[in-house]
Amino acid sequence: MNEHEVPALASPASRRALFWTFTTLALQGFGGVLAIVQREMVEHKRWMTREQFVDDWSVAQILPGANVINLSLMIGDRYFGWTGAAAAVAGMLLPPLLVLLGVVVLYSTVAQTALAQGALRGMGAVAAGLIIATGMKLLGALVKNPMGLWMCSALAALTFVAVALLRWPLVWVLLGLGGVACVWTYRLLSPGDGDAA
Repeated sequence: MNEHEVPALASPASRRALFWTFTTLALQGFGGVLAIVQREMVEHKRWMTREQFVDDWSVAQILPGANVINLSLMIGDRYFGWTGAAAAVAGMLLPPLLVLLGVVVLYSTVAQTALAQGALRGMGAVAAGLIIATGMKLLGALVKNPMGLWMCSALAALTFVAVALLRWPLVWVLLGLGGVACVWTYRLLSPGDGDAA
């Protein structure tokens, strides 16, 4: 287990640091903050390893609610318990909410202009590109996954086919393929199995 840990990891100095870090992250994101959160938590702040981020992000995606809110809850709780979780979530929600209310008032006056519509389409494309780039950057973390890079890639491809091409409901795809992945990983990690060693 110790070979997977990075001894140089840092931690937030206080709940206030958590609040302001997540506020900064939330104010930078448009259409999703995955790329920004990964870069800040793993590369800049070094509050978690790339593997920890992938594990936490996987859990955050299957929990009800917004992915990044779930992730902020987990990170805040890891360092300061429920008060840290509250500080991180408050940072993700309160200041951006105030900014959003101001933007809504301004946007309502220009919503139908071609410039505003084009800007929104462009920002959507940028957000999609950031998510794809972050996913590619995190592929290396799957090498340490118990199922291995190829099986994880196969599951990702099956998920894409099921949701994007076959248009199956996401909840059933997650329950089906996610359930298979969970059971398989559990069996691989089970100390009682001689095959897992």
